[in-house]
Amino acid sequence: MATGFHALTTGEEVVGVNPKVNNLVRPYREAANDILWVLDSNVLVHSGTLARSVDALTGLGPPGFSRKNVALVHHVPFALASGTALGSRIEEAFLNTNHAKMYIAINILALDSCVVGKSNLYRRSDVERVNGTLRPKNLAPNQGDGHGLPVFGKFLAEDNMLASAIWHELGLRHDLSCDVACNSVGNMTLLDYIGRRIRWIRVRKHMVLSATILEPFTEAVVLSIIASTSLKYLFGIPAWCTLIIHFSAWLFVDLDVYCSLAGHPLPIASRWQFMAAWAVREILALPIFVFAVFGSEVVWRGSRYRVLRNGEVIEAPSGPTGVWSPSGGNPMNGYEPLATSP
Repeated sequence: MATGFHALTTGEEVVGVNPKVNNLVRPYREAANDILWVLDSNVLVHSGTLARSVDALTGLGPPGFSRKNVALVHHVPFALASGTALGSRIEEAFLNTNHAKMYIAINILALDSCVVGKSNLYRRSDVERVNGTLRPKNLAPNQGDGHGLPVFGKFLAEDNMLASAIWHELGLRHDLSCDVACNSVGNMTLLDYIGRRIRWIRVRKHMVLSATILEPFTEAVVLSIIASTSLKYLFGIPAWCTLIIHFSAWLFVDLDVYCSLAGHPLPIASRWQFMAAWAVREILALPIFVFAVFGSEVVWRGSRYRVLRNGEVIEAPSGPTGVWSPSGGNPMNGYEPLATSP
């Protein structure tokens, strides 16, 4: 059976710089069952999500259907912006189009681990066998001090690091559930949004460098420049014509992704507001990326950290460092527990 607990708990035990892992360690150890369901405190899911996710994890399904190698089940994040701030709207547009599109594509191809920790199911017995080195090991259980959830307290992106450890160290795989993890986005400012994107690009740079370098070539603006320049040079097609067709097709695909996740088309009342936020997101993507890759310091929940080459983080001295890392006025960067969300 599954035991679920939110990322925000009481009785925190400090095992590293990551406050989410510190919050989870005690309920992780005290959970009555082997299957654990970890979901953030701002996440809502539909009825039946847990049952379907457990079925996916345990291999239950139609006759002849087997998922014996699945050790982690996760859900596509879907943003619900409860605030009206610009950053909230941009974050909503980003998560529900570009992010969801790439997240689903990467997990369908299953070339490597790609997991966001908004809502994850896994077995404690599997977690107890990994240590974050990402090196394959003997599958025999090892209950030593260097294994289990506490060792991931030194990583800022503990969700993807834990998933990668299960993938590479144990040789087990993930399954993307048919359900979505609905995220309540509160009052996120534009600086909050920019700071959030900078933070995760810098963390990802030290964890998956090759994928990070290729990231701009999955964005609409960079691809539009390449396409319009190439077609004009090869066939004399005017750049403006290519750009109109390119961005129209890109928007159509993104709105189709939104519709598939939401279960309904984009509401007419918020259509122009959403599309404006989508356009700002696309325009800001490249400048944010270029700035983010030239730095290793991030601000998270009001604290400053330096990302090391192996993906670990250490606390950095506060105060000016010569590297601008916006933190905004909200230590949660707009993501708030449901109990306090507007």
